Amino acid sequence: MNLIKLVCLLVTVLFSNHAGAEAAPLAQLKAFLHASASFAADFQQVSLDKSGHPALTSYGKFYLSRPGKFRWNYQKPFVQDIVSNGGKVWFYDADLAQVTVKKLDDSLGSTPALLLTGQVDLEEKFRLDEQGKDEELNWIRLSPKDEESGFKYIMIGLSGGQLAGMELSDNFGQLTRVYFSNIQINPKLDADLFEFTPPKGADVFGN
Repeated sequence: MNLIKLVCLLVTVLFSNHAGAEAAPLAQLKAFLHASASFAADFQQVSLDKSGHPALTSYGKFYLSRPGKFRWNYQKPFVQDIVSNGGKVWFYDADLAQVTVKKLDDSLGSTPALLLTGQVDLEEKFRLDEQGKDEELNWIRLSPKDEESGFKYIMIGLSGGQLAGMELSDNFGQLTRVYFSNIQINPKLDADLFEFTPPKGADVFGN
């Protein structure tokens, strides 16, 4: 699955405050999507094959500062950094010593990327359906109304009114799940977290 799509999906959800645990899941999600200044969490990302078996599990840290700044650090089994700032996204693969730069706008061809601006109505772009409780999380399914969005659906899992998990199914049959822990809402984040300078000797591709 294209990492930029997953990152944008996550950031879409994370520009938010948490809702009260007593609210219905859909109401919690809408409140959670409303607004927040910053977010930080550890994550576990599991990629599943077409048979539903885990193919790769990755671990790392995620940081976000509104508007449009985030850092997605994969720490194991491979070291990769994805950093967004100033309308651009840098993808750094340490093993390949390679940096790819993309412009963060609708040229990405992904509706979730547009939601980074905070100017897009969630219900205008997605069909929202509560899915009940599983793995101790309340799940909501977001199905894109745009058939060319590049993915089938997003599932968002909430615990106590906070984001705790996500699932993404793309149009190639790949399923990716992300679980968050050590969540911090509105932490004070150093601005340097969202700066990226290609390491010396790395190959740089893109704009």
